[in-house]
Amino acid sequence: MYAPRYIVRMLKVAGGLFLGLLIALMLSKYSSSGRRAQLQARHVADSIGPLPGKDLSNIFWAVQVTDIHISKFLDPTRVSEFESFCSESLSVIAPALVLVTGDLTDGKTKDKLGSDQFEDEWQIYRSVLKKSRILEKTKWIDIRGNHDSFNIADLSSSNNYYRKYSGWQKEGSFHFVHRTPFGNYSFICVDATLTPGPKRPYNFFGIINKNQMQKLSVLATESLHSNQSVWFGHYPTSTIVASSPGIRAVMSSAVAYMCGHLHTLGGLAPVLHSQHQQGTLELELGDWMKNRRYRIFAFDHDLFSFVDLQYDEWPAILITNPKSALYTNPAEEPLKRILYSTHIRILAISPDPIISVKVFIDGIVLGEAGHSSGPLYVLEWNTENYKTGLHEIKVHVEDRAGRNQIRSHMFSLQDDVSVSFNLFPSFILLIDHYLMAQVLFILIVLSQLVLLFIFRIRKRTVLRGPPGYFTLASFSMNVLSKDNTFFYSILLLNLYTAVGPWFVGEIVDGHMGVCFAFGVVVGGHFLDGSLTYFVGIMQMLFFNIPMTAYLCWCLLLRCQGHSFVSHLRHSRKVVYVPVHFCTFLLLAWQIYSCFFLLLTYGTLATFLSPLKLWLVVATLVLGRKVWVFNSPALRSYVADLKNCRST
Repeated sequence: MYAPRYIVRMLKVAGGLFLGLLIALMLSKYSSSGRRAQLQARHVADSIGPLPGKDLSNIFWAVQVTDIHISKFLDPTRVSEFESFCSESLSVIAPALVLVTGDLTDGKTKDKLGSDQFEDEWQIYRSVLKKSRILEKTKWIDIRGNHDSFNIADLSSSNNYYRKYSGWQKEGSFHFVHRTPFGNYSFICVDATLTPGPKRPYNFFGIINKNQMQKLSVLATESLHSNQSVWFGHYPTSTIVASSPGIRAVMSSAVAYMCGHLHTLGGLAPVLHSQHQQGTLELELGDWMKNRRYRIFAFDHDLFSFVDLQYDEWPAILITNPKSALYTNPAEEPLKRILYSTHIRILAISPDPIISVKVFIDGIVLGEAGHSSGPLYVLEWNTENYKTGLHEIKVHVEDRAGRNQIRSHMFSLQDDVSVSFNLFPSFILLIDHYLMAQVLFILIVLSQLVLLFIFRIRKRTVLRGPPGYFTLASFSMNVLSKDNTFFYSILLLNLYTAVGPWFVGEIVDGHMGVCFAFGVVVGGHFLDGSLTYFVGIMQMLFFNIPMTAYLCWCLLLRCQGHSFVSHLRHSRKVVYVPVHFCTFLLLAWQIYSCFFLLLTYGTLATFLSPLKLWLVVATLVLGRKVWVFNSPALRSYVADLKNCRST
């Protein structure tokens, strides 16, 4: 009787230890003071060099936009406003280059469930580039995202329209060098899109294999000759399955990594920024698709600054000196230049002339910044007044059309000021989610198997006195584990979820594949498990475990002498109605997953899906079995329960 309680306590202790370890890991990973100390230790020499002054020199600015999702079915304003952005907004901003970090097209069917490459969408994208003549105005670097690689068997496939219609037309990781009179700046693309590219949803995570990692290492070495380097890609590093030494390690010499893919997490995280332990900033940008976001970033005397903006909101303001204390990278940036600078420097951009640029520090008006050249406005300052502590700089800009905006951030001229990113964005961007999901999936499956085997091998539960809820739960689990039909059914279900093929079908049109929890096999390629682990966790939590609990409850009713009809007549409705209703919802969810499989991977995959369609049939059979079976063992359990109640 005490064994189940001991088991539960042990599982709670194990879960607590795991949670404590995870929290400790997160605290050590996101500790601001520890991170800053590490970065300063790495930054041995901080070259002074040219200082930020009043002239438009040693500075250039660029733009990033991501997740455009041009669709032939949805939201035509997505295209018209993007064309206006390219032809009008970018003409005003005049960037040195534009990075378009993936998901150029939507690639989803009208019902939003299926996926494919639609040439119409790519033609629309190309027409925007032609009409706006943006390729003639600036360097346009557009890369693929996961939507741009849906249902592509290999890069030479006829439906790989990126090669035909994009502006850059180069797959794979690459190194682009932006050359200026004051130095070279490296932009390294991380292409983690899958080849072959499965239909949705199993290409949500990117993969970088050993050969790709070696290539990135070579590109990283090449970039050491540049003043600064920025890496960019579609996937955040937390959604990339990478070979050793890992994607964050190989990009450690970069001042920042810019990406997209996560949009704004449905509005839950409008700002997703953090910093790697090595110092590299990770800056996810909100999508163009729904939020019309874009980013202006600049290198001013090798100091990196950026601002995330919304389309058609003017004036655009970027304070390049002093830069934000939160977004410093002491290991790679010459931060001493801020301390010895002579002028505050601001990029103020608007379609109409700027008429006012007011600067405030710590709430006190410092003065009106004057126009230097281009979009640069400057104001002389004395850094001696701000050598200690954190300070707030605020800039208010107004243009001739009466539009005005305010931009502010905290800055510091000290090396030891402690600032930190919020925990939630850091968790989203820095945790390897596929690894976390893998561990959780394994733990959940093992806990189920361990419980089954413990109740299988332990002695039969002896009831003494009126049983409580916990005792009845243990009793019903004992009944299930001792019956061969139910024990082996649940055992097979959990084992199959962990190691068996979930379905067989055309993962890519014309190419058969097999989906497992630990990965997908298609076209002779093995794609490591990532999103599959999340699907497996959902399967365990919302079907396997609840179905086991439901069978235990039904067996308990059988041991109390009820049939299906009698328990409906005599049991308390407040108990059995919610239980049956929840079970019906779980079964409906499983049936819907069959429908989703039909729309995403086709009829063959649906019929050859042991974990989907076959499981629905098996569940109905097992659900009937629990109410009609009869055996000597069941009758003995009924007698035990009656004797216990009578005593």
